[in-house]
Amino acid sequence: MNTLRITFVGAGNMATSLIGGLLAKNIPAENIHASEPSAERCKQLQQDLGIHTHTDNTAACTNADVIVLAVKPQVIREVCQALAPALQPGQLVISIAAGITCDSLQQWLKHQAVVRCMPNTPALLQQGISGLFAAPAVSDQQRAQASAILNAVGDSVWVGQEQLLDAVTAVSGSGPAYFFLLIETMAEAGVKLGLDAATATQLAQKTALGAAYMACQSGADAATLRARVTSPQGTTDAAIRSFEADGFRPMVQRALQAAADRSAELAKELGEH
Repeated sequence: MNTLRITFVGAGNMATSLIGGLLAKNIPAENIHASEPSAERCKQLQQDLGIHTHTDNTAACTNADVIVLAVKPQVIREVCQALAPALQPGQLVISIAAGITCDSLQQWLKHQAVVRCMPNTPALLQQGISGLFAAPAVSDQQRAQASAILNAVGDSVWVGQEQLLDAVTAVSGSGPAYFFLLIETMAEAGVKLGLDAATATQLAQKTALGAAYMACQSGADAATLRARVTSPQGTTDAAIRSFEADGFRPMVQRALQAAADRSAELAKELGEH
């Protein structure tokens, strides 16, 4: 991994987060390149991170082992078609552009070794989770390379069917917003119960953080953890019963189905050849 030459096409928040994670994993800065249209942005990245920067995508991708496409879905077709003549056999292309299928990427790039990735925003704090799908031409070594790059900002999971990335999007890609909404709503409820806004917000935030940490570290599933803090006829039981009476589970399931459906729709809208 330390000898891998990695180029990021696009240097927005997610790309810079990945670069920071790779540097924290002791990947040499001299092995990382990034391309960005803004010369000022390139200068800043070079100063802040010590990586090589370019305003030309083709120049940035020359001799790269892995190319990470980190541009907006609306412009990725144009970027891919311009980059296609410069790609070389053996290079791996990883796309983090939401909704753009491997088929579209392969058509535009004239290149078969493509991995699609759905990261989420906690990657900005190296606490992300990413879903990955590999096109058939991707080798085992290239899969390992893709995992290592995404694991620099959290964890990653592979799915065996590309359409399952719509489910990944619904659960984890969009998921942080669901928890933000719950934190927001719990804080508002705390204020209605008499707490000041700052106290209610802190209580909701830290409770969410602690619960997530327990879920990740305890080894028990969520249902077991919930049961452990739900005494019969107690305060938690009263709240859980209220959630269930209001249809909490089917409401969440409908919401995630809506997100997955929209992900599939966007793939069709953005991936027309």
